Amino acid sequence: MIEKLLARSDVAVTKGTTFENQPNLAPAFLDQIVKQFDGTRLGVQELYAELLTERPGALWRRDLIRYQEPSYDEEGRPILTRIVIAIDPATTHHEDSDETGIVVAGLGSDACVYVLDDLSGRFSPGDWGQRVCDAYERFKADRVVAETNKGGDLVERLLRSIDPTIPYKAVRATRGKFTRAEPVAALYEQGRVFHARPFPLLESQMCSYLPGASKSPDRLDALVWAVTDLLLESETQPIFKIWTFDPYRDV
Repeated sequence: MIEKLLARSDVAVTKGTTFENQPNLAPAFLDQIVKQFDGTRLGVQELYAELLTERPGALWRRDLIRYQEPSYDEEGRPILTRIVIAIDPATTHHEDSDETGIVVAGLGSDACVYVLDDLSGRFSPGDWGQRVCDAYERFKADRVVAETNKGGDLVERLLRSIDPTIPYKAVRATRGKFTRAEPVAALYEQGRVFHARPFPLLESQMCSYLPGASKSPDRLDALVWAVTDLLLESETQPIFKIWTFDPYRDV
């Protein structure tokens, strides 16, 4: 019933997290409920006001999303071998535009991916470009990965107009979204991808997207590009060995 209400155009939805209501809560109660639910699947609903929904046929189930932070150094930066920022850029900017997906993720020495932040939203190109460059500096990322099917070279030109030194990699989708997402979902099943904290909007998109039946999953797309770059591409790259042959030597 709640899902049907949320889908109606004549229903206005107002949300508030537990933390927004902090001034009105007893400190002991807040401490208890955060300890009980923070970093759990149910905490997404109880603390962050997101309805836990799943759609039959979606690649992700809620129980596949695990929460765990990477280790941090003395300056509070995550200890990771590589960090990337993945972008799925929107081509227009108005109230009905798609969001620009922006996901920050890193690869740990344990060969697991940690999703560090979801910075997605409906922004102008200048705003999301600045948002990406700020995140690149804040997380000390190794490079930015962006899908170029929509924006072509414009994405790189925009980022370099803000920071000319930013390392950049363009990726082009040659397969459907569902096909690209399948191996990433498999990594979640294997317990090789963790979320550093709940990302309600991203996780809702992950557990509800059905090809042909849902709006373009921009946050999910950015997540898929990030995990693919960090883990899948590195695992599928062939190792080339150069052999020399001496015809004058018996072998």
